[in-house]
Amino acid sequence: MRLILFTGKGGVGKSTVAAGTAALAARRGLRTLVLSTDAAHSLADAYGVPVGAEPTQVAPLLHVQQVDAQRRFEESWADIQGYLLSVLDVAGVDPVAAEELTVVPGAEEVLALLELRKQAHTGTWDVVLIDCAPTAETLRLLALPEALGWYMQRVFPVERRVVKALKPVLTKAAGVPMPGDSVFDAIERLHQELSQVRELLAGPQASVRLVLTPEKVVVAEARRAYTTLSLFGYRVDGVVANRVFPADDADPWRAGWVAAQREVMAEVNASFAGLPVWTSLYQGAEPVGEEVLAEVAAGIYAHEDPLRLPEGEGPFRVQRSGSRTVLRLALPNVERDDVDLARHGDELVVTVGSYRRLLSLPSGLARRPVRAARVDNQQLQVIFEEGAE
Repeated sequence: MRLILFTGKGGVGKSTVAAGTAALAARRGLRTLVLSTDAAHSLADAYGVPVGAEPTQVAPLLHVQQVDAQRRFEESWADIQGYLLSVLDVAGVDPVAAEELTVVPGAEEVLALLELRKQAHTGTWDVVLIDCAPTAETLRLLALPEALGWYMQRVFPVERRVVKALKPVLTKAAGVPMPGDSVFDAIERLHQELSQVRELLAGPQASVRLVLTPEKVVVAEARRAYTTLSLFGYRVDGVVANRVFPADDADPWRAGWVAAQREVMAEVNASFAGLPVWTSLYQGAEPVGEEVLAEVAAGIYAHEDPLRLPEGEGPFRVQRSGSRTVLRLALPNVERDDVDLARHGDELVVTVGSYRRLLSLPSGLARRPVRAARVDNQQLQVIFEEGAE
């Protein structure tokens, strides 16, 4: 099953590009689902038809789904929320305010990704395309499963044992209810489900596609997204430059825009060297409906296969070269001074800008000291000394 996530700065047209790509896939005879994890839910508007919380057929072999994040929230968060409400009730917090306080910001978008896991496991689809939230929310979303995994492996088991041992004493002394097994079980289930989502999205059949418009601010955000997605091990397979003006020397006003966009497009090609950069011309009218969207997508990809798997290896790999082992992590558009690297036990702590990844080392490397590390050709290389495994 092919998986493609579409993301970009808000308002660049990622829903249109995702919907058009899905229409092309279905016309090739592939069972296609395009779903939205964005709270804005623009897919129904793009296709011009009502779309529900379950896959809705809008054309032969083409289904659309706007995930009901509230329902997913209630299914996956109910036990945890129930415990938090009981704590706030003891503290005397107003029930309405308590209800709001137990909704973690961004949790609905995170839980919406669980619908992807559910649909992938049905075996119904050949292609699943995800219309994601704007870039910043998507990056937080994709970083969460690994961060939660770190907590579950190192902190959660100890916390669970301590609470179980001291529960009678703490409840009596503090007067605050301690979490029961149902709460811990709900957290474990959520962790397992999100881990499966990460395995899907970081797997060889999945990739992220960046959508942008030829504006300097938008391109700068897309460039940072490319770096951060690579940091967390997600493969970017291409860039769609949307709303590009066609050349028109007869209109001085438009000619000025064309010249400005041409300058930015040169920056796009340099920033995403090695990736396909597709362009979509500015449409004379808003593209709405499956037929129009398919035509727009056909113009974007021309004679290329929009579903082809990205070539080459993923952003993260470990290679043995002679007597040494090298961990390689692609960090496009990054210089040496942009990267901070630290070793903490069996983890590497890689920091790029405001994002940090705790990279758990394979068992064969965890016991080896680092001989050297460098950033070379937009790639972090960590060289480990040989030793007994």
